[in-house]
Amino acid sequence: MTAEVIVDIARSEVDRIFEYTAIDGVRAGCRVRVPFGGRTVDGYVMRLKEGSDCPADRLKPVLSVVDEALTPECLSLVHSISARYHCPQALTLRLFLPAEMRRGAVRARTRNVVYPVEGASVPARAKAQAAAYAYLLERGGAPLAELSEKFGRTAASGLIARGAAKVEKERVGRSPYAAVGAQPGGALSGGAHELTPAQRAAVAAAEGSAKTVQLLHGVTGSGKTEVYLTLIARALAAGRTAVFLVPEISLTPQMLRQLRERFGTKAAILHSGLSAGEKFDEWWRLRTGEARIAVGARSAVFAPLENIGIIVLDEEHDGSYRSETAPRYETAAVARMRAEYNGCKLVLGSATPSVESYRRAQEGEYNLIELPERINRRPLPEVTIADMRREVRRGNDSPFSAALRGELEDCLARGNQAILFLNRRGYAQSVICRECGYVAKCEQCDVSLTYHSEENCLKCHYCGAAYKMLTACPECGGTRLSYAGSGTQKVAGALQKLYPQARILRMDADTTAGKEGHLRILRRFAAHEADILVGTQMVAKGHDFPSVTLVGILDADMSLHFSDYRSNERTFQLITQVAGRSGRAEEAGKVVLQTYDPGNYILRFAVNYDYAGFYRHEIALRQATAFPPFAVIVRVMATGEEEAKVAETLKAVYLALKKIYDADPGKFLFFNKMKSPVKRIQNKFRYQVLMRITDRSLLPAIYEGALACRTRDVLVYVEEDPASLS
Repeated sequence: MTAEVIVDIARSEVDRIFEYTAIDGVRAGCRVRVPFGGRTVDGYVMRLKEGSDCPADRLKPVLSVVDEALTPECLSLVHSISARYHCPQALTLRLFLPAEMRRGAVRARTRNVVYPVEGASVPARAKAQAAAYAYLLERGGAPLAELSEKFGRTAASGLIARGAAKVEKERVGRSPYAAVGAQPGGALSGGAHELTPAQRAAVAAAEGSAKTVQLLHGVTGSGKTEVYLTLIARALAAGRTAVFLVPEISLTPQMLRQLRERFGTKAAILHSGLSAGEKFDEWWRLRTGEARIAVGARSAVFAPLENIGIIVLDEEHDGSYRSETAPRYETAAVARMRAEYNGCKLVLGSATPSVESYRRAQEGEYNLIELPERINRRPLPEVTIADMRREVRRGNDSPFSAALRGELEDCLARGNQAILFLNRRGYAQSVICRECGYVAKCEQCDVSLTYHSEENCLKCHYCGAAYKMLTACPECGGTRLSYAGSGTQKVAGALQKLYPQARILRMDADTTAGKEGHLRILRRFAAHEADILVGTQMVAKGHDFPSVTLVGILDADMSLHFSDYRSNERTFQLITQVAGRSGRAEEAGKVVLQTYDPGNYILRFAVNYDYAGFYRHEIALRQATAFPPFAVIVRVMATGEEEAKVAETLKAVYLALKKIYDADPGKFLFFNKMKSPVKRIQNKFRYQVLMRITDRSLLPAIYEGALACRTRDVLVYVEEDPASLS
């Protein structure tokens, strides 16, 4: 037999099938060791076949089988994903395996377990051995370490030597978030859970639709999660598996808790915050079928499940579902490929669907399911707009309007909780010299540094570099330094001064380090160990705290003025999502929205929870200006450490793409080369060609022309409708 192998080398020149003579144990999907170019490398067996066009004496044999890691579905999808995102197949295959597992940096954890041999004879005079043997009989077995600790190492080894006990190696699973929703079993059906009439209608609509993709548009608090769980329960009851995706790691513990409470140990978690061992063990639980539900962030879409019966992608509008490293895939697109392969439904859920998804639903490509009211018809929170221009005129230079302070005092007096949202971490956005105008910037990136008061240092939020806080301006020597733009640290500090008795937690990238960083803060807030939670977009979506009756949005229009066609959409989504954290139980909720632009139409749509109105306005604007979904924005980025080489490579890219432009300029709405808005990140210069095209059929030629210009020193990549143009 001949094995068709893709070697684990992510370069285009070796991105093809290589043939080897198969050995015993080789099957399609196996990871194998093969000789390649004078060395031994890993490879993936794509299929086996009889014979080869290559003479038998020229074929080298597979050296060994590492494991049978890849499912038939994985092998089927590799070509589709590689072709769609124009990346080597080896790079695509890596998406389906934990990185540490692929590098051999992690393996199964085992322990020695001692089992009694029935009917063995242990002399009464050997008291310790007799006691150990009785202990084993009573329990059916015990770990060797436990037996040795309890009865002595000599007794344990004596039993084994006598033949009264035997030792077997057993795998020990490393279980992340072991205490989250822990249950010993869990019915596959998920038990009986009463649905509201609206939820029952939503489940029926999803199951009864002939379309693969279901867009579940439900206001915050409408019970979308219960719809997801019911669909998962029915898939499991039918003998199938499920994938549940959330946009951020901070949401995975909460979702895992609900899945474990409903389905017990059948739920496994996958995300980048796990340790190598935990990720390895959870991945194998899914691969072997021990676990049948994969929950996690973006990368969990590649979970090694077979016979998938439902895929849920919650908060489908979130930009974090788009990968910003190669392969630059869209999670929803990959999820749809998997749904079509398995003949199952893909449910996209959101209170604020992306404009592109909602248009597809309006045009009939997706099945649109609406949940327009909260559970038990609870009202959406009342929103008050605080005009910060008036606050400034009144001499209020604090981050809090009079309206917000009044609502906070009332909330605290009632014993309720509040969430304050500001999508900027740190103490101050930048440090400026008031004498010469110098702004502290990162040495490796062309961005200003953010002041972090707790560490008394300056940090770059692009590369993570940290610098000592300035005591004087390095340009003019002046000591009059000012701080521009409040961050979550500053807000939390100001709150503590304003309300000394209040218990305040902060949730941002600085306070959630470590695997359980998010969980620790959320657990404390849920247990009412804090009165106010200050946070970035980590607090804006998915969380359900019954005692939260107030949400403060401190800089509502911060994202409105970015030079990005999605800025209106992102602002509407963020405000709607964070406002939805308030009033989710019996007591009515309130929201105070602080803005310097109270008349802005986007804020008015958000205040009234008017998604339909927002969508009509936004889609008309996009059509009039020919922006997505009525065109495709394509960015070709060239990046490298030597600016001259980057500029030279970009010139080659531009000339290659100009041939496509010259052949049919009518399909281009915009075509030009330029420096990237952020010219340098992590000491790598960035130049780009930016296009807006009306015909997607141009994309293959654009990819081919651009990627052909890559060099050893300059990386070139293509992005379609990039999440950020910075």
